[in-house]
Parts: sequence; structure tokens; C-alpha cells
Amino acid sequence: MKIIYLFPALDTVGGADRVITEKVNYFAEVFGYEMYVVTAHQNNVPFFFPLSPKVKHIDLNVNFNRQYGLPIWKRAYVYLTLLHEYRQKLKKLLFTIRPDFTITTISRDIDFLHSIQDGSKKIAEAHIAKPFIRNLHKMANEGFVYKIIGKIWTHKLEQAIKSFDALVVLTQYDAESWRKTKKAVVIPNSMPFYPQETSSCMSKKVISVGRYDEQKGYDMLIDAWEVVYRTYPDWHLFIYGDGVLKKDFEQSIKQKHLEQNIILCAPVKDIEQKYLESSMYVMSSRFEGFGMVLIEAMACGLPCISFDCPHGPSDIIKDEIDGLLVENGNVQLLSQKICRLIQDDTLRQQMGIHARKNVLRYSKENIMQQWKDLFERLLH
Repeated sequence: MKIIYLFPALDTVGGADRVITEKVNYFAEVFGYEMYVVTAHQNNVPFFFPLSPKVKHIDLNVNFNRQYGLPIWKRAYVYLTLLHEYRQKLKKLLFTIRPDFTITTISRDIDFLHSIQDGSKKIAEAHIAKPFIRNLHKMANEGFVYKIIGKIWTHKLEQAIKSFDALVVLTQYDAESWRKTKKAVVIPNSMPFYPQETSSCMSKKVISVGRYDEQKGYDMLIDAWEVVYRTYPDWHLFIYGDGVLKKDFEQSIKQKHLEQNIILCAPVKDIEQKYLESSMYVMSSRFEGFGMVLIEAMACGLPCISFDCPHGPSDIIKDEIDGLLVENGNVQLLSQKICRLIQDDTLRQQMGIHARKNVLRYSKENIMQQWKDLFERLLH
């Protein structure tokens, strides 16, 4: 079986990069599929997560970054020119390889991929919830022109998805949001590791992992930690990531005099070890496509506290059993829940034990078999 995975570039420490890399590696090594990863603009940047030697990588070298920083009228022209180049190169490649399946992560190719009649089954795989694809939620607040563009993109997206052979989403909530467009198949992400060692949940360390951007809500987590610090000044919060808001977060931490208690750390490849050194995980996201970090932390035996944001945390966390859900955006309640787990060692440890047990439903074997079943259904 030949499968092509389309992705803009696999060059960051992001969750989608890891998930796709692990998936194509598993398909190639365990199932024996002939796997291709096709990027639009890798630009010779090395993959953060290594590909298996059995997976072929092809870069189409279409630099979409050229459009950024231009006036909107010029940006539109450059973007359409680049999109045409991308389409022609991708079409030629598909007719050359003749895959059984072509999978898009709902990137720029979503508008035209279904119309390429190369004989492959087309699958759209959503790594983020529908309202947040292409930052559509932001466009409504950025002026009349962007609002109109957002509505056009939403309509085009829905029309394109109708023509795909399958739509795969990560949560039942997201499947419901697509219900009027297409019946979605729910296949969550698999946990990337399940270490033999587990956290003792007794260190005075709390961990969070993600990009320093608006989505991850670290501004709210910093505000919550200011309250936590008043009662538990000997506890520390470690946030692993990088991004455009790093300086803003550093400034906020400095203003609150929390430099010794909130540590912003660069991304690391051995994040598993950092989980094991911690006693709980906190996720302050405004929205998520799934919440892979919750699964990673639970696999290491950590209880998780998360805003009940759309979408993912409520699918993963069993409230009051293996973690705690917090009303979305309620900073005061978030700080209270953190303090509750800090002060109760027994509860923290018990939730960690339940978390490690409950997360087994996301094992690679279970999730990858669901993908294999989907491929076989679509072929037959």
C-alpha cells in the first residue's frame, strides 16, 4: 500500500510534527506500507523528529513564506501564484507515484486536492478543531475585509471536505461540529511513549509544554501562579516552549517578581524526563485540537489540571479521577485547583496512578489499528 502524507514543513517541536512523524514511521516499519512525506517548503531545515529510513521525504520547494509582510492586495497575488505552483508540482508528483491514499492535514492543498484525479483516496486529517483552522476565529475580529475572507474560506473549506473520501478528527466534539458537512471518523492521537519509570509526584515542580502564543494561554497561567506563589512559594512552574510571546511572558513574570518561581525553558527532545521530574501538569490553553501533552504527562504518571477548553481535555481527563477540569478561562479557579493538588500529596499520587492506567486507551497499537481499519474499509 502506498500512502502520501502532505504537510507544510516538519521543522518544529510542535505536536503535529511529532504525531505525523511517529505515524508515518509506524505505518512503514510495522505495517510495511510504502510511505511518503511530501512537504511544501522544508527549505533544507532538518526534521526535529527523525523519519524512519523506510519513509521517503520529498520537498516541493514552494516558499509560501514569501507572502508575509506584504500589503493585503499584493499578498493575495503572491499567495495565489505560489498556490498554483504548489498545485502543479503536487499534481505531477501524485500522477508519478500513484498512491493508494493521499492524506492532507487540511493545509493549503485542501482547496484543490480532491480535484486531482490520480486514483488515490483522499483523506482530510484535522489536527485542530474546526473553528480554529487557518485562524478563522481571529479573522472575525480583524476588520471587514478579513471577516469576509474568513467567511469565504469557511465556505470553501466545507465544500472541499464534502468531496473527500474521509474526514478524520481527533475528538467527538469536533466530529459534531462537522456534522452538517460530513460524517467524521474519530481517531485520536496515540501516546508517543509509556516509560517503565513513573513520577513520584512528590517534587515541588509543575510542568507545562507548548508554544508561547495566544492559544496556549500562558498569560493566564502566569496570573494563576501569582496566586499559587502566595501560599506555596517553594513550588516552581517550568514552561517548555518558544514563540512570539516569549518576551511578553518574561516581562509579565518580571513585573510579578516571579523570576525564581516561573522558569521559561527552551524545547527539549527528552521531554519525557522532564515530565518524570514533575508532580503535575497544567494546561491553560484557550483552545486545542486535542491535547497531546496531557496524554504524554499521564503516561508518566502525572495528574493533569486543564481548562475545559474546546476541544480535547474533556475527552482525555476523567475529572476528579485522573485529573481536574477547570471552567475555561477561569484563572481564579485554576489557581485554586493547583493549590488543591499541591496541598494533598495522597490525592496527587492517586490521580497520577489513575492517569497512567487510563491513558493506555491511547496506545500506539490501539490507535494505529484504527487507521489500518479505515484504510481497508475505504479500499474495499
